[in-house]
Amino acid sequence: MKNKFLLAVILLISFSSFAQEDLKTQLNKIDYSEPKEYEIGGVTISGIQYLDQNVLLYLTGLEIGQKITIPGDKVTKAVKTLWEQGLFSDVKITLVKVINERAFLDIYLEERPRLSRFSFSGIKKSEADDIRDLIKLVKGTQVTENTLLSSEKSIKDYFVDKGFRNVTVKISQEPDTALANSVILKFDVTKNERVKINDIVFVGNETIGKKKEIYNFYRDDKELADAKLRRAMKETKRKIWYNIFKPSKLLPEEFETDKANIIEKYNELGFRDARITYDSIITNEDNTINLIIGIDEGQKYYFRNITWLGNTKYSSEILTRTLGIRSGDVYNHKILEDRLLYDPAGVMSVYQDNGYLFSNIQPVEVLVENDSIDIEMRVYEGKQARVNKVTISGNTRTNDNVVIREIRTRPGSLYKRSEVQRTIRELAQLGYFDPEKLNVDFQPDPAEGTVDLEYIVEEKPSDQVEISGGWGAGVIVGTLGLTFNNFSLKNILNPKAYRPLPSGDGQKLSIRAQASGLWYQSYSFNFTEPWFGGKKPNSFTTSVYHSVMSDAYTTNDTSSYFYKVTGAGIGLGQRLKVPDDYFTLYSELGFKHYNLKDYTRFSLYQTGHSDNISLKTVLGRHSAGPNPIFPTTGSTFSLSVELTPPYSWFNGKVYTDDMTAQERYKWIEYHKYKFSGQWFTTLAGSRDGSSRALVLMTKFEFGMLGMYSKDVGPSPFEGFQLGGDGLYGYNLYGLENIGLRGYTNNSLTPSNGGNIYDKFAVELRYPLSLAPTATLYAIGFVEAGNAWYKSENFDPFDVKRSAGFGVRIYMPMIGMLGVDWGYGFDEIEGSTGVNGSNFHFVIGQQF
Repeated sequence: MKNKFLLAVILLISFSSFAQEDLKTQLNKIDYSEPKEYEIGGVTISGIQYLDQNVLLYLTGLEIGQKITIPGDKVTKAVKTLWEQGLFSDVKITLVKVINERAFLDIYLEERPRLSRFSFSGIKKSEADDIRDLIKLVKGTQVTENTLLSSEKSIKDYFVDKGFRNVTVKISQEPDTALANSVILKFDVTKNERVKINDIVFVGNETIGKKKEIYNFYRDDKELADAKLRRAMKETKRKIWYNIFKPSKLLPEEFETDKANIIEKYNELGFRDARITYDSIITNEDNTINLIIGIDEGQKYYFRNITWLGNTKYSSEILTRTLGIRSGDVYNHKILEDRLLYDPAGVMSVYQDNGYLFSNIQPVEVLVENDSIDIEMRVYEGKQARVNKVTISGNTRTNDNVVIREIRTRPGSLYKRSEVQRTIRELAQLGYFDPEKLNVDFQPDPAEGTVDLEYIVEEKPSDQVEISGGWGAGVIVGTLGLTFNNFSLKNILNPKAYRPLPSGDGQKLSIRAQASGLWYQSYSFNFTEPWFGGKKPNSFTTSVYHSVMSDAYTTNDTSSYFYKVTGAGIGLGQRLKVPDDYFTLYSELGFKHYNLKDYTRFSLYQTGHSDNISLKTVLGRHSAGPNPIFPTTGSTFSLSVELTPPYSWFNGKVYTDDMTAQERYKWIEYHKYKFSGQWFTTLAGSRDGSSRALVLMTKFEFGMLGMYSKDVGPSPFEGFQLGGDGLYGYNLYGLENIGLRGYTNNSLTPSNGGNIYDKFAVELRYPLSLAPTATLYAIGFVEAGNAWYKSENFDPFDVKRSAGFGVRIYMPMIGMLGVDWGYGFDEIEGSTGVNGSNFHFVIGQQF
């Protein structure tokens, strides 16, 4: 028995050894040149710890019972699919054994490590914080090759955008001993020196500069051509002293845009086939680069014949005259498109202002011969459209009726594009909505011949709080003012309407107080209802005010001098329709009481009390816009006449030289005239206010205070004080402050008073920010003006000149603030130190 058991063990060992040798033989017999088909008997996955095996097995597409060829496409595809997941650093599929043509496979996967943390070296903390937001690495995620490459690219792009084109990034991985299968990433950044553009050179631009041969005495054609093309590149600038707002760095995306701008510039000059053939970068020894841009200008083209097809409403002669392009004009597709489609006085405006909303005009080049191009305008007029529904959205504070009353497109009326544009302007002028967010949603229905209009607005803060300190007449003056531009009087007794005050009806309430202790105090209250009666744009305004200046130090002091003015006024305004509806007419009846004691600032009148009843009428025209804070187009004109009764004509008094000032000026009499005009012209950029624009503002002012009787003489009040910032830091009713920068306050006023003045100003304005929360723009200015006591001495060209620059910022809660530096060029006779370099502070006004 014992021998039989020993024999069985020997046989079993022998069979096992034979089986292992047989498997080795089978595996070694795999012939890669002659693939063999197997049935999958089993698949195992090894090497992973954190991933789901069933999901991974599903991704391979390998299943038990599936027929596969070894080697073959299915195994290769499974390996490729697993690699594409980016989760593994090693992938192997091994044939473990074969039993009766059934293959047993093992898939070995080595997981990539996971991110424990990461750090930066070689850069500032602020830069590291910015980059963290860019690369968005999350703790616990796998560190794949894609993770490393994308992180490196993001870091390099960040510094290339800042001009560091030679930046290098070295990434190292260190195992985190505290966490299994985790690594610490370290980004070692070497920025190297910032790379600037030394020069931008163009090759092939031989024609574009030839028009300026008159300047050849200091620049040749090639230089002019290069300069013109460099100006067309808005973002890519070379390193030169006057490029202070644009850094001289090469940004790939901006460079591509600027190359398109170059071609656009060529197209505007008639070179419609111009193209950029190549661009290259040359690195200089001083770590700057030169950009070389090759250009094929092509031929210059001109308009020849322009014909119209399909027009029945308007004749071809009228459309051609409206288009404003003549045979022989330089071919400019942009001008053609603008005058055809977008110009407010263009061809499409003519159609759409007569209801043809569905009209369309397609310009087609029908013949190109030599240097001439014939254009055929294919017109589809369609039928006239009428306005169906008009709705508004976005007015969360302003009541619907306040918005609707400014809308000029009414249901049932013929559609007019100019009325839509005018509505947008009027809504912007209200000051309640963000001008950049105003929009119109058109929902046309060609089948019915109607259009629904939805005016989309976005409320912005319109109320203002003024808390400021100013310097005037040698003292510090504090100001507290509250202006509610969208007030609601009818809800004054409704506690639920206070946010913090009732709002939404478009009324204006202003309360203001100024003080410098007891020496100077001023209080004012104003209220305006822009739609008095609710049916027409007729405004009603009422105001009361009081100011006092004295040398009192306590309330019980008996002042040695004082000057007090108390007044009130009511006014009515209306929007006119003739000559056009940009005109307004405003009339105000005012009363002022003056009370003086030993006030030596007035040479004509120092002690006494006087009254003034006046009627003031102002004819104005305001088309400046579309942004009321930073107008880019239009103009503003104002002509005012202010009259008092001519008391000296009927009071029976004989005015003699020995008459007291009190008796002479008991009732103030005068006639006063003012004219001012402003023009806004866009020199570059967007005229519609949708983006930044360089704007030229020109202004003219004239004022005269006249007298009814030479025996009475000029009025001691209501004259003009010229010079300085026009603010004084305080407001004395009875005198009108006119600013002229570069000179100290009131320095251009004659010693006995200013009864006539003129002023000229030119400003160049450029916005730094058009955000509704803070509109910021820079200005450069030249201006001139002067004041005279007697009209016979008036000389409009005998002016005092100045120039300078400044900045303005408008914040809805505060209003307009600014500071200017001006230099007055002309000496003032009898005064020293009043011209030259002067700083001026602007609060709530513009020059």
